[in-house]
Amino acid sequence: MKILVFGARGQVGHEVCRARWPARYQLLPFARKAIDITGSASVSETLRRERPDLVINLAAYTAVDRAEREPEAAWAVNCAGAAHLAAACDESSAALVHLSTDYVFNGRKIDAYREEDAVDPLGVYGRSKEAGERAVRAALEQHVILRTAWIFGASGMNFVKTMLRLAGERPVLRVVADQRGCPTAAADIAAALIAIAEYIARGEARWGTYHFAGDAAISWHGFAEAIFESAVPQLAPRPKIEPIATEQYPTPAQRPMNSVLDCRRIEQAFGVSPSPWRASLAAVIQELTDACPTSDDGTAA
Repeated sequence: MKILVFGARGQVGHEVCRARWPARYQLLPFARKAIDITGSASVSETLRRERPDLVINLAAYTAVDRAEREPEAAWAVNCAGAAHLAAACDESSAALVHLSTDYVFNGRKIDAYREEDAVDPLGVYGRSKEAGERAVRAALEQHVILRTAWIFGASGMNFVKTMLRLAGERPVLRVVADQRGCPTAAADIAAALIAIAEYIARGEARWGTYHFAGDAAISWHGFAEAIFESAVPQLAPRPKIEPIATEQYPTPAQRPMNSVLDCRRIEQAFGVSPSPWRASLAAVIQELTDACPTSDDGTAA
């Protein structure tokens, strides 16, 4: 089975490319510099040349706040790029797995979001991703849209690495405590994608939209506490973490207050359970610790 991976240099792409895929899969990764999905001609030509069985689209414009200043760039990747890939897959008879986000919801629901809940994105990033979902559905029947949230890993920029960096700069960190979600390790998303690919390879895929995230909801403040419980003393001094309300930390883009995703549908369709994010966090902290140079006395250099 031949699989093309777009967005291979991102957090999830990094984990997908280093994951242990079964030997019968041939993985071809493409970074943004290699193929720009905002250009329909280059996408179509690539799929005609490579003739994949499956395309995994991890390419996205994810700078949530910057998207408010650069809406054209966000729409070009998140909507037009997704549409180009879906159309090219349809022409090439390839299936598509497309990564999406909790930001398609407005966050006002009390309970966890299910796949069939009404979408109502709050900002440019969420609107462009939701439009990308619609473009995929319109162009291609053989698709899986996978929504996830609060991604973290040892590669790329994310909340875990930001907290560790700031801990070395400030004795007190003020972290939002009234937004809730389920942290999701990039490596666990990669494992979920492998499981989905297995079903597709066997001809047993159930096409549609699914949620996949970590197994327990928490606030950003609680997540920060968990990070330092795992990271101290290996990577950072433990700062004081003060809880604050969203309005005390204004940002250009509005965030959903509730990002919790109900993941029962993907478990039923593909046998994929919500990932144990605390165990995954410990693994990420260990990887970062192993990569951190130390001095002769064992302290970080």
